[in-house]
Amino acid sequence: MGQQVTNAKGEQTEMDVAELQEWYKKFVMECPSGTLYMHEFKQFFGVQDDREASEYVENMFRAFDKNGDNTIDFLEYVAALNLVLRGKLEHKLRWTFKIYDKDGNGCIDKPELQEIVEAIYRLKKVCKSEEEEEDGTPLLTPEEVVDRIFQLVDANGDGQLSLDEFINGAKKDKWVMKMLQMDGSPGGWISERRRKSALF
Repeated sequence: MGQQVTNAKGEQTEMDVAELQEWYKKFVMECPSGTLYMHEFKQFFGVQDDREASEYVENMFRAFDKNGDNTIDFLEYVAALNLVLRGKLEHKLRWTFKIYDKDGNGCIDKPELQEIVEAIYRLKKVCKSEEEEEDGTPLLTPEEVVDRIFQLVDANGDGQLSLDEFINGAKKDKWVMKMLQMDGSPGGWISERRRKSALF
């Protein structure tokens, strides 16, 4: 009998025992003690000496650490991966918003978003060298990304993104979705880091 999970379409699906066992093997290989600590999480992303990227990874860690004990155990790991890999779009966006809203005031302002975009750029460079988008166009600077997101998403023009603006903007515009939701998800980085470590 499998574990009930919700897929990206919001449908209940079963995660089979073999898949859960595979996740457990990977978790134990990464964390032999059975728990993942903040410093290990930072090492995994290679952000020890970069303040902005380090803060972003700390926020991500806290979002995974549901019980607030400053560790990620296997159940929290499974819940996080399930959200990243199978969760409903709105749940992923809410989780991403929580990470981006550094001061916890319920809104994201331009400085908060710029810090996050800069941290994401640094993390991506750690995981892979990326000078262009997939379609061959040059990468925008973090400032250009933030300005464009606010032009497209800040519906009331108050210079802050509410949760509703964040979710609605991401759902309406594919580029905004890529910049907000996909880059906010560690799934791609985790896969890339694992792929690279398997090569060495």
